[in-house]
Amino acid sequence: MTTSDIDESVRAELNRLRESIDNIDAAVVHMLAERFKCTQQVGLLKAEHQLPPADPAREGRQIARLRQLAESAKLDPAFAEKLLNFIVAEVIRHHERIADESANGDTP
Repeated sequence: MTTSDIDESVRAELNRLRESIDNIDAAVVHMLAERFKCTQQVGLLKAEHQLPPADPAREGRQIARLRQLAESAKLDPAFAEKLLNFIVAEVIRHHERIADESANGDTP
């Protein structure tokens, strides 16, 4: 069966759902951009005060918190944890870069 063989009402519903997915994807990207703006500021503050780029205790608390949120939202907690671990790894990479730039006298 091809897309052209689908009943018009099914096609309309499929398009409606896909438009919702596209809107949600856009919102996720914008939320991640905002999150990274905040973590960039955290990285600058840490570099200024010579704090380590990573905070394992905070990361552990965040993972536990996100797993609880995922469970209450009926989302697989393991998936939520993997997603947060991916994001945190990227944040730490940014913080390390900021710290290196700060140590070298570069403006981050």
